Amino acid sequence: MIPVTQRRRLFLYPGEEVKPSRGPKLRLQGTTTRAIETGRLRLIVTAGLFGAAFVLIGLRVIDLMVLTEGPAFAAKTAGIARPPTARADILDRNGVIVATNLPTVNLFADTHKVPDAAAAAAKLAATLPDLVTADVLKHLSSGQRFIYLRRNLTPAEQVAVNRLGIPGISFEDSESRVYLHSSLLAHVVGVTDPDNHGVAGIEKTFDEVLSARQEPLQLSLDVRVQHAVRESLGQSIARYRAQGGSAIVMDSRNGEILAMVSLPDYDPKFMGTASKDSRFNRTTLGLYEMGSTFKLFTAAMALENGSAQLGSRYDASIPIKIGRFTISDYHGLNRMVSLPEILIHSSNIGAAKMALEAGTEAQKAFLGRLGLLTPLHLELPEVGTPQFPSTWRDINTITIAYGHGISVTPVHMASAVSALVNGGTLYPATIMHRAPGQAALGRQVISEKTSEDIRALMRLTVLYGSGKQADAKGFLVGGKTGSAEKTTRRGGYSESSLRTSFIAAFPIDAPRFIVLTLLDEPHGTKETYNFATAGWNAAPTTGNIIAKIGPLLGVFPMGHADNFQPLAQLIQIYGPSETRNEYGAPAMVKASASAESVAVPALIPAVMDEETTKVAITRAQPSETADSISGLIDDISVQDGSVQDLGATSGGPGAPE
Repeated sequence: MIPVTQRRRLFLYPGEEVKPSRGPKLRLQGTTTRAIETGRLRLIVTAGLFGAAFVLIGLRVIDLMVLTEGPAFAAKTAGIARPPTARADILDRNGVIVATNLPTVNLFADTHKVPDAAAAAAKLAATLPDLVTADVLKHLSSGQRFIYLRRNLTPAEQVAVNRLGIPGISFEDSESRVYLHSSLLAHVVGVTDPDNHGVAGIEKTFDEVLSARQEPLQLSLDVRVQHAVRESLGQSIARYRAQGGSAIVMDSRNGEILAMVSLPDYDPKFMGTASKDSRFNRTTLGLYEMGSTFKLFTAAMALENGSAQLGSRYDASIPIKIGRFTISDYHGLNRMVSLPEILIHSSNIGAAKMALEAGTEAQKAFLGRLGLLTPLHLELPEVGTPQFPSTWRDINTITIAYGHGISVTPVHMASAVSALVNGGTLYPATIMHRAPGQAALGRQVISEKTSEDIRALMRLTVLYGSGKQADAKGFLVGGKTGSAEKTTRRGGYSESSLRTSFIAAFPIDAPRFIVLTLLDEPHGTKETYNFATAGWNAAPTTGNIIAKIGPLLGVFPMGHADNFQPLAQLIQIYGPSETRNEYGAPAMVKASASAESVAVPALIPAVMDEETTKVAITRAQPSETADSISGLIDDISVQDGSVQDLGATSGGPGAPE
């Protein structure tokens, strides 16, 4: 029996609160308890596995969408630049596109995903013939997550590769830089690397500008003029079997370069396989002794500082001797010569005496004023710095007077001569087209009177001197020839290797354009009677260029004679007379070689420039012998004796190419 105190009441008193009874706790024991705990543990583990699976799936999605398959990220992690953005076009002065971009694709691989590298390499090489199986296999075996296999695929090539269905092979959008005129403007425009960064020419100079903006960059060059110049220069190089050459057309009124040709050249598309000589820009980087073209500066210096006038005369009958050096004129005038005759007959003795009379300091200062002693400032990375004597002595003054012992680039030369003929203002050379109304900034370096006199002398030289074959009829060409012996590796000069040039301005009564032509080691031909000096090759090349480009530039041949007043008086003095033959040269001029006089063919016209009589006679054919020379052999800057010592510059002898 349960005690009364332990019995539970089965009733409540009125007003008494009902109290819930918890009752005794139930505790499961044995098999039931273990089953419940096992189920709870399984539930926790299952939930954890599902959570981990979701995390892994999320990471994989990110990997697929952003990391592994994203070429931009893969390129970044591999240390490769992101796919290039649009690069601005390059135009010529008339708006003709020179360089632009085309959309393309690049082929790359994630080597971790390529199941069979050898098979993939074989398939790709068979589909893209320019690929080499061994090279592709090497790339696919590199273990890289991103590696380029081929850039700039055509749409057809992309489709063909896609059909192979090779895992791990993908494409990225890109752009290809295209040069529409092939090699025509290669040395000026330059080229970009596979990542579209400029590595040469304008592309390198303005790399950041071209990459950052969409507006095109406009050059001063004229594609039409460039083509005409390149064609004429190339024909002359082939005709005279020259090693190469260069040519420049410059607007003398503002320094803008309209054409700049250096041959041989290269196709920007294949720059990697181009030879060093083809990539070398002879117009801006080449340093050359310009020979007798420098006599223009000597004459301008003397006229400007008052040490000479047009009527000044110099004794050219006796060679100049300084120590063991002898400066001679080989055409044998052996008399007093006037300033105009120094240019017409290209007298080394006359030029030397004119320079000595002006003085060493005056010469150095004048050449410096023309920019011939300072580095070339042009919008190209490939530019040269003139070489000249570190110590400027009298012997240097003499040789520099006729273009030896100082080396400059063709652009230096064209820019300086522009100042001589345009009224005396030196404009910085540029290959950028100035906007309409934008004035060119120049500085006055000589007087208008001196400029006028130089123009008359240049025209006189073309009419009656060694530049006759440059006289494109009706264009009133003025100019000067130059034939300089090339330096040898030992530091001397080679009598058999010449570098010829012609600098011209037209129309000479109101010059608008400068044309400079240079040929490297031309050879004589049957038509030139085996002579290889500037009057025979550089001069006619320049004349051909002027005849072609004149109409393109709005300069048309005139049907009347010269109307250049400063020239009229000089023509009366130095023009044709009964004592001159059809070439304007004295009818009988004796020449000598070594100790005895030798007859030179009368059939040879008067277009020689700085050729030694000795060389001329050696090359003459026996059947052409005669007792007189009906031409001038007057324009080669050579010296008797140790000629190599006279061309020493601060950087070594001569003009290293």
